[in-house]
Amino acid sequence: MTKKIRAAIIGYGNIGKYTLEALNAAEDFEIAGIVRRSTQNNPAELAAYKVVDSIDKLDNVDVAILCSPTRAIKETALAILAKGINTVDSFDIHSQIVDLKHSLDKMAKAHNSTAIISAGWDPGSDSIVRTLMLAMAPKGITYTNFGPGMSMGHSVAAKAITGVKDALSMTIPLGTGVHRRLVYIELENGADFATVEKTLKADAYFASDETHVKQVPSIDALKDMGHGVHLTHKGVSGETQNQLFEYSMRINNPALTAQFLVSSARASMKQASGAYTVIEVAPINFLHGQTDELIAHLV
Repeated sequence: MTKKIRAAIIGYGNIGKYTLEALNAAEDFEIAGIVRRSTQNNPAELAAYKVVDSIDKLDNVDVAILCSPTRAIKETALAILAKGINTVDSFDIHSQIVDLKHSLDKMAKAHNSTAIISAGWDPGSDSIVRTLMLAMAPKGITYTNFGPGMSMGHSVAAKAITGVKDALSMTIPLGTGVHRRLVYIELENGADFATVEKTLKADAYFASDETHVKQVPSIDALKDMGHGVHLTHKGVSGETQNQLFEYSMRINNPALTAQFLVSSARASMKQASGAYTVIEVAPINFLHGQTDELIAHLV
């Protein structure tokens, strides 16, 4: 019997919950445990699993699936890679991906471990689609239009601002890759809306987009985890103009992120030590099954 991949879930928010579901549905994985900041008052669905406050308290972990906020990824990944354990994450600040890769690559190679970074859906699976579009028409323009839908990364960033009790950031596509952010915030008692709004708009997650901030009495009444993307590439194949490719999807945001994290965790077991973005990984490595059978089915 083939040895199953032992995965640890690091963090148990929205992505962590869906990661648990995806791991349970994958026949080549088993769950080593869940790492949480607090092991008290665990939800009922975790009763069958080992829940700890440190990965050091779990046995024989092959790969850690980081379900932490983006800004905690680098520190967490470095610490786990140093233990010789693979990591996968959904780091989503596009402008910082190359720097993260270089930082994790040194640690991974020094400790014979592997990191696959930015393995959500964008960056992540959408990155692979953009790469294929460019391979088919190397000259041209690609537009990535998100939404309308809830951005988890932007919502977490907004919620982290002092004075914000809860937040929901909606991404509204304006076309040709331009977006508007509608950020709904529920304030802590005594917080000043004008101060919070100014701080939020200056945050790196929001500074480059048109951002509107609205105060509401309850975020819970607004939440819908649906999202989507429409990719368009118009370009040139050789010397032939007017090649047009389109890709669209409507999704549950954390569910898709979690599923691709699990697929990337599988791929991490097939890579040499070091850090990789998803476009550097052979697509077949994300899949479970015998190589020849997958080729016969997919090619």
